[in-house]
Amino acid sequence: MPGMRTLRVAALAAGLLLSLSQLVPAHAVGSSSGGSHKPSYEWDLKPTGSTSQFRGLAAISADVAWVAGSEGQVLLTTDGGKKWQNVSPPGAGDLLFRDIEAFDAKRAVVLAIGNGEASRIYRTADGGKTWAETFRNTDPVAFYDCLDFNDAKFGLALSDPVDGKFRIAATSDGGKSWKVQPTTGMPAALPGEFAFAASGTCLVAGPGRTAWFATGGGDRPRVFKTTDGGRSWKVTDSPMASGEAAGIFSLAFHGPLFGVAVGGDFLKPTEAVNAASVTSDGGRSWKLVPADKAPKGYRSGSAFVPWTPATVIAVGPSGSDFSLDGGRSWTQFYDGSFDSVECAGHGPHAACWASGAKGAVGRLALAH
Repeated sequence: MPGMRTLRVAALAAGLLLSLSQLVPAHAVGSSSGGSHKPSYEWDLKPTGSTSQFRGLAAISADVAWVAGSEGQVLLTTDGGKKWQNVSPPGAGDLLFRDIEAFDAKRAVVLAIGNGEASRIYRTADGGKTWAETFRNTDPVAFYDCLDFNDAKFGLALSDPVDGKFRIAATSDGGKSWKVQPTTGMPAALPGEFAFAASGTCLVAGPGRTAWFATGGGDRPRVFKTTDGGRSWKVTDSPMASGEAAGIFSLAFHGPLFGVAVGGDFLKPTEAVNAASVTSDGGRSWKLVPADKAPKGYRSGSAFVPWTPATVIAVGPSGSDFSLDGGRSWTQFYDGSFDSVECAGHGPHAACWASGAKGAVGRLALAH
């Protein structure tokens, strides 16, 4: 419903975030019960000079990252966050960018959210020197939340339900053009069900033409899965909490089988009731993480660390957590605010980045 969407955008944009003054480095704690020492992480903050809220984040390497946020702002760093270039699309100052996907320091696709024509997609192939608007939603009921790519060509964008079904737009040319897909293969939405435009990870792409998206708002959250590029979907109920402002806010997958879902209630950022779950069968079933092992608050973003067997990072307004066992247990290592997290790169060029309110950006470091 438009009123609910307005509430979500207003609350997520302004109402629930901790101040930037709380963003101070913090270290992970001690040892596990078995006596083995857990790694210690910290966020190395990278000042951007911006006051925008960066919910859109694309990590390429330890040197290259893109962020996108409020006031139509897009920033790019190619030197590990020492300097940031303002590469915002011209004339986009009134837009809310909530997701950005990038393939390198030159090519990126950014999504603006909102009802009707406020939902738009832009693409650059020259590091943000020029942008082309490649999609503008013309349906006044549609509201696009997030997008992701399986590879450099094929990607999907997700809209909240239109006529009782979630809507998908697809590209097969790297975001140069988009086509709204038929909904004949999409299960019906529940009353009040929608997706959260909180960190660009309500929809995530996997191997081949696999993708998943997660929901909330109804009487239960659900996870939808496609294996044919969005033509058909299967849906699974989740054991996590749901409600008008609650559900699954972020998905992360490590290969085709192992996944994590995090969320909670964004009106209660320091509470976590049934706020995390895991799957080991590609999303066909989900197991709730017990409260004593779950993150201690609402979490809006999550990412597997791809060069590790089972390490996951989750972030939210009240802190950041890591898991060493694929999301089955979590340890908080930071009590400041971030909205989004993404990991990328290989070898010495690998890194995890986070972004959030008041221009906040951090790069994860292993403390020795």
